Amino acid sequence: MKQLVICSEDLRHNINKIKNYIYNISPNTECTIIAVVKGNGYGLDLVKYSRFLVENGIEYLAVATLEEALILRKENIAKNILMLSVINDEKELETAVENKITITTDSKENVKMINKLANKGYNIKVHIKIDTGFGRYGFIYNDYENIINCVKSLQDNKVKVEGIFSHFSLAYYKDNKHTKNQFERFKKVLDLLKENNINIKLKHICNSSGILNYPEMHLTAVRIGSGFVGRVAAKNSIGLKKIGTLIANVAEVKQVPKNFNISYLNVYKTKKNSKIAILPVGYKDGYNVSQRNDMFKLENKIRRIVRAVKSLFKKEKLIVVINEKKYDIIGSIGMYHVIVDVTRSDIKSGDIAELEINPVYIDRAINREYK
Repeated sequence: MKQLVICSEDLRHNINKIKNYIYNISPNTECTIIAVVKGNGYGLDLVKYSRFLVENGIEYLAVATLEEALILRKENIAKNILMLSVINDEKELETAVENKITITTDSKENVKMINKLANKGYNIKVHIKIDTGFGRYGFIYNDYENIINCVKSLQDNKVKVEGIFSHFSLAYYKDNKHTKNQFERFKKVLDLLKENNINIKLKHICNSSGILNYPEMHLTAVRIGSGFVGRVAAKNSIGLKKIGTLIANVAEVKQVPKNFNISYLNVYKTKKNSKIAILPVGYKDGYNVSQRNDMFKLENKIRRIVRAVKSLFKKEKLIVVINEKKYDIIGSIGMYHVIVDVTRSDIKSGDIAELEINPVYIDRAINREYK
């Protein structure tokens, strides 16, 4: 049995910590929190996670794909849903509008598609995406005339331009020049819109790292994804807790002799007669996946060997908790298994093991349990 356990109390703690931080720090006391639930709700289950957020006072959700948005609507989640990616397929765009998804636009061609749907009688809400130096979706920040004309054409067609946003690429670091440049570019666009009597309610550029490192840039909305999960790339300065623990039953326990090889690549041998536990968890499940490479490519195999050897000399090791005690994982991580040194313990098959893991990497087939 494998299961991702989400501690509801810890998740609620993170939501409240972020709310309190935003509302106390933000220069705009009515700053809207947009919860980003892409990637299967950052691994916490798209539907279960979204419902939990809504139940705890989050009124606005954001997704990366139309599929995610439609799943939420199918599950009767009626809150605001922002589609962060641009939809350039007319049929898909109409499907989004039919399901009252707030859409993102970033070009004259896309705006024409939106106005065409508006002429059919649809009520449409739109956010304008500005590319200030991320290189993905968005009007290029200095394409001022095109931005203003496109926004005006939407408003003239009674489309509600509810928001405008950009996306930081280096907000993980404080006092970063590129981040400051991105913000100034975005502010210039906002100022020009204001000069043209275009007032947009939701203005957002800060992601989870941005809200922590650049509180002066919160504007009238912020987007929180990894922050709620407690796994921010920036310094965790507000006491967020890591969410998600992978649990699995010990598959087998056995004795192995001294100098016995453990797992792939032969980088670990036992130093004495040892007792090992085999756990049915591996990189296929998402465990330690950020450090995995294709082991069958020569260059990646070499990297894996070097990394594995180096790890033997590091003080920090991968550990697992079994029966409330910590044990070292030894050898390489396999696709479906890891090996744990449980020498001088009474651990047996069937005991429950707990592993630290980033939920976003966990196989969707593994059940998520809120407790």
